[in-house]
Amino acid sequence: MNISTSLRRAKAPLALTAAVMLAASACGGADAGGSSGGDGDKLSGTIKVDGSSTVAPLSTAAAQLFQQANSGVKVTVGTSGTGGGFEKFCAGETDISDASRPIKDEEKAACEKEGVKFEEFTVANDGLTVVVSKDNDFADCLTVEQLKKIWEPGSKINNWKQVDSKFPSQKLELFGAGTDSGTFDYFTEAINGEEGASRTDYSPSEDDNVTVQGVSGSKGGMGYFGLSYYEENQDKLKALKIDGGDGCVAPSTETVQDSSYKPLSRPLFIYPKASSLEKKEVEAFVEYYVENSADIAEKALFVPLNDEQQAELKKDLEALREQHSS
Repeated sequence: MNISTSLRRAKAPLALTAAVMLAASACGGADAGGSSGGDGDKLSGTIKVDGSSTVAPLSTAAAQLFQQANSGVKVTVGTSGTGGGFEKFCAGETDISDASRPIKDEEKAACEKEGVKFEEFTVANDGLTVVVSKDNDFADCLTVEQLKKIWEPGSKINNWKQVDSKFPSQKLELFGAGTDSGTFDYFTEAINGEEGASRTDYSPSEDDNVTVQGVSGSKGGMGYFGLSYYEENQDKLKALKIDGGDGCVAPSTETVQDSSYKPLSRPLFIYPKASSLEKKEVEAFVEYYVENSADIAEKALFVPLNDEQQAELKKDLEALREQHSS
């Protein structure tokens, strides 16, 4: 287990304690992967997961629960970013790629060139949250147009009064995701209308902790990352409501699931490699991950799939099982 990843969200390990006990007791005569026998030691090997830093805590939660009942399996979870994860995945270095956006056509082509086939599963939801300092007592809601004005390529906005004349003259300091992050891709497309289109004079990082520290340490600071990470740090930060055209909406489990928090709600994915799924331990882990996606999402402080997404995920899992049983 990647220790830095598993400790990245302070609440997750505490929430997982009860979940691990529940998963272990629920296994009964079958291990977490659904194999009969009950000792969990029949499965062995190493499963390499890498990719999105947003999805990593979700995969870490799944790995911790799965390994509790399958002690012979070691699951490692890396955080190279969505793009960096796909590079490793298509190069054959990993079994599963975590992604906070769908795989791009050029990434599909890179995988195809190397003969890497894969499956896609939507395992949870997230809402990108625009955060400001707790000391910011003047901004409560921003429109998508105001966010675009701040973040679009070439923007020279460097003071909150330039965003809204009602705001005080306060220096605006920007923090956000690095360019190799799926969070960066999603935010730029949702706000600026083009993936990757962003002003460059901000403090980028693949590590959300850096954004937390930067924004919380600056009265005029602003940044963005996943809802679950805001929930981990709401004692240090304030989340802004977003007006996507139908009024100001705060990010929450409910508004993400019903898509009223727009345009910053998004699904999260895992991409297992087809050849890796031929290994029993990988197939068992993916099945466990998918079957228990709702519990895993809640324990890792993500937003579970809505009913429609859950039904689609069930169909995808059944198709995978049929494929591997034939």
